[in-house]
Amino acid sequence: MTDGTQDTDGTDAEASAQRTSIGARRNPATAEAIRLAATEILAEKGYAGFSVEAVARRARAGKPTIYRWWPSKAELLLDVYHRQKTGMPEPDTGSLVEDLTIYLDALLHIWRETPSGTVFRSLIAEAQTDSAAARALRTYLDQRLDQSAAMIRRARTRGEISETVDPLLAMELVTSLAWTRLVTDRLDMETAAVRAAVSLFVESWRA
Repeated sequence: MTDGTQDTDGTDAEASAQRTSIGARRNPATAEAIRLAATEILAEKGYAGFSVEAVARRARAGKPTIYRWWPSKAELLLDVYHRQKTGMPEPDTGSLVEDLTIYLDALLHIWRETPSGTVFRSLIAEAQTDSAAARALRTYLDQRLDQSAAMIRRARTRGEISETVDPLLAMELVTSLAWTRLVTDRLDMETAAVRAAVSLFVESWRA
């Protein structure tokens, strides 16, 4: 993280001429400009070309503003990711194989067809060398696993899988498939292949 000093490129002055400051509370127009700038830079230059300085210049916002609203680069990336990763289903078909197939198929599709895949891949990369990013990623993972593990819990209640199956661990195994596909740029997995992989997991969990 930077030392929070004022930029010398005039970005704060330019931004203040167009947007009214509302203090520590986020100005919606400025916040959206920052998110858009971050998305564009990742799409154009990749993670290697992504920096808060570059985002500040493009969004015409000062680095102190960005760091006041997003204390780390990881938190900015996560915010951008949340905004892009929309439309994820919460399937409850009565079949765990079908639920997990729908879920994984949608996740791979969103990562493949929207900038969210690039954003999340960048966050994973950041977490390898930055402890704040690693903590943010762990927190996000814990939250997502707890939510998506509802599919496993329902299947266990139905008697579809063994009562000894740990829902969080089971869901982590499932999502690890998606993460592997993401970081190796192999998101074009056919639905039939997703179902086959999910079936292997579910079969091993049966009583």
